[in-house]
Amino acid sequence: MTLPAYQPIFEATRGPIVESIHYGAFAVVDARGQLLASHGDAGLVAYLRSSSKPFQALPFIENGGADFFGLDEREVAILCASHSGTDEHVAVVRGMQAKMSIPEGALQCGSHTPGDSETAYQLRSRGEQPLPVRHMCSGKHSGMLGMARMSNLPLGNYLSMDHPVQQEILQTLAEMASISPAEIVIGTDGCSAPNFALPLKAAALAMARLCQPDGLAPTRAAACRRLADAMRHQPGMIAGPGKFDTLLMQFAPRVVAKGGAEGYQILGVMPDVIEPGSPALGIAMKISDGDAGESRARSLVTVEILRQLGALSNSEAAALAKFGPRHIYNFAHLDVGEYRAAFTLAR
Repeated sequence: MTLPAYQPIFEATRGPIVESIHYGAFAVVDARGQLLASHGDAGLVAYLRSSSKPFQALPFIENGGADFFGLDEREVAILCASHSGTDEHVAVVRGMQAKMSIPEGALQCGSHTPGDSETAYQLRSRGEQPLPVRHMCSGKHSGMLGMARMSNLPLGNYLSMDHPVQQEILQTLAEMASISPAEIVIGTDGCSAPNFALPLKAAALAMARLCQPDGLAPTRAAACRRLADAMRHQPGMIAGPGKFDTLLMQFAPRVVAKGGAEGYQILGVMPDVIEPGSPALGIAMKISDGDAGESRARSLVTVEILRQLGALSNSEAAALAKFGPRHIYNFAHLDVGEYRAAFTLAR
């Protein structure tokens, strides 16, 4: 009997019964390409959404863009970010654009209210409308524009799949995932950039290789290491104050994390974390209902996967406890139920 692509992955209980269930799927793959564990269909094809950003930045770094423009580690990190639009994030993006001679008006990502609530409040207080530079994807777009600038390519159509920048991103992602470009389904993301759907196990392999690029060409391997290190060393650039990806990498700095819309999450576990000599791991996960609102399922499942893999120390697990399995308290602070994982890793 064939199991459904999605399986129960998260439960919310109240009293003696399960009140709500989220369904999902994930794949855990090592840097050698072995599928180590899964839940649901490891071959499920899903859009990475913003989880694709490290791979969209990779060809820019591989082609020498960071050194060509003199980017620092925070600027490299924000290429991979879904940042919160704080003043700090804006300053980093604008500084990077200045080095690249990219006009702010070249951004085609649109605009939205900043994800940081204090920043959003300050903008409303001043009667300011959020500019595209505060868009969570402005770093990614700046990198695409920088790659076009470096190669003397047109900027006006940098988001077209016919543009050489987008073609190189597609080819690079396919190579990292060990699939052909024709196997990748292409859609349009919320920021108007191309986005990519591929099997969970292929996305997980790409992430494992980003964290342990053994066997890749030297220039690509160096670019992978630079991106993974920038994300781990500068987690505040990747999301922002109080955001899950930022806190996860602050508390567990041997993990690389990048969430995406509609309940997608990609993770990398660095080599030697599980045990001495263990390879890097890539994890790709999709919550079937998009996990909107609280995003409660994705964070809990992430922490629980890492815990069951043995990728978190006791202190790291304790620091992340508010995201993991936990009790539910009502407005009178009575213990009324729990949030819990609905899976055990099938290795």
